Amino acid sequence: MTISPPDLRSWLDDVERLGQLQRVRGAHWDLEIGALAELTCTKLATPPTLLFDAIPDYPPGYRVATNILSTVQRLALTLGLPTDLDERGFIQAWRHRLGELAPLAPIEVAPSEAPLFENRFEGDAVDLTCLPVPRYHAQDGGRYIGTANLDITRDRETGWVNAGTYRVMLQDEQHLGFFISPGKHGRVHRQQYFDAGEPCPVAISFGHDPLLFLAATIDVPNGESEYAWAGGVRGEPVRTVRGPLTGLPLPATAEIVIEGEAVPGETRVEGPFGEWTGYYASASRPEPVIRVKALYHRDDPILMGAPPFKPSAKAERFCWLLRSAAIWNQVEAAGVPDVQAVRVHPAAGRFFVIISIRQRYPGHAKQAAHVASQCRAGAYLGRYVIVVDEDVDIYDTDEVLWALATRSEPTSDIDIIRRAWSGPLDPIIPADQKGFSSRAIIDATKPFEWKDQFPVVSVISAEQRAAVEARWGQLFRAEGRPAVVEARDPVRA
Repeated sequence: MTISPPDLRSWLDDVERLGQLQRVRGAHWDLEIGALAELTCTKLATPPTLLFDAIPDYPPGYRVATNILSTVQRLALTLGLPTDLDERGFIQAWRHRLGELAPLAPIEVAPSEAPLFENRFEGDAVDLTCLPVPRYHAQDGGRYIGTANLDITRDRETGWVNAGTYRVMLQDEQHLGFFISPGKHGRVHRQQYFDAGEPCPVAISFGHDPLLFLAATIDVPNGESEYAWAGGVRGEPVRTVRGPLTGLPLPATAEIVIEGEAVPGETRVEGPFGEWTGYYASASRPEPVIRVKALYHRDDPILMGAPPFKPSAKAERFCWLLRSAAIWNQVEAAGVPDVQAVRVHPAAGRFFVIISIRQRYPGHAKQAAHVASQCRAGAYLGRYVIVVDEDVDIYDTDEVLWALATRSEPTSDIDIIRRAWSGPLDPIIPADQKGFSSRAIIDATKPFEWKDQFPVVSVISAEQRAAVEARWGQLFRAEGRPAVVEARDPVRA
């Protein structure tokens, strides 16, 4: 039986049925696509996926899709979860799904079964400028073809294949910039070949099922295939096809894929690029380049983009939801009990994690915070971890700030972890000191020793709230509230 899992095109059809696809014709690749992607995320409560066509200088049908996963509904759609979940419901559902996830190995299909090979170019026939690659931000050092891509590499010693999302800059018709932060799997693979004095084979997909994009952006365990992870999520194997030049597994239904190699010592200036931190923190520097030896694409190809903006722009916030669930699971796996909720705050991303617990023993709060700060999902490029009691709604920033202000004493409730794992994107670390940063662990829970004597919160009870809302429901309408509000029924003695 031939398994036909969704590709980007069928996913876009599903998004259109969800009412969250917006087609845009005539936007220019130079800054205008990027500006529209950002403004829709800042101005609209439910920013749609944008599908750009009729891009100046390019044939009709050569398209760009952005704002792929900017809503909880589209993220849930991609992961096979109910599309009516809110943020907290999604995190709960996804963390339970993660706990049951069993990787499912991909299946290799024949080239004749791969739509990817509808158009093939090799050697001097390769011209990457035939694609409508956007320049997303005014200060970007160039046009970035890779923002939602799969960079596919193989461990030189074990043969394990990794697919990660690392930014890729268009250098010219046959060369791509290839920036990878320290510690990432793709960088380890590349360095293995460089240390041996050999070129590193690379394949990159630039348009594919968004589930593969998710797999490439999260912390799939070392040695596990992102293809297998995605297959486990869907319950069906991902279809791959063997790359004719590199032998690497390529997504068979991808829109655009290149094959090439990164050669030791061959570099070009890459960057700067406006990153998810909201800054141009990594500047520009010589980085390895990929010599592109082959380009494959479907008829009327779709380049998928996830340009990062300031976190407050709500663009592609999926990673914070997924990371929240992963940290929660990893904290519990480390033996920390009674975790009530975990949230990577969308306005600050990796830098700001909130965890609520029901305190059970002295030191419980600090234990939870330290583990959350250093588990795999929370360790890279973090800054603050705040732990609060279970009565604090961590999805309400005002509540978190209230707990921080009233339940933490700076002299005793803040710990500092020094020389923690960071990276070149951290804007507060000087350029010559990139790689290390510190963590602030803030205990904003009631002091365990006298938590039962801590001042009582002045708030109506849940029972009273329910009764009043039932009796005076008209008063709480957002719209259509009458000029005079009367009780629904008389008070009963």
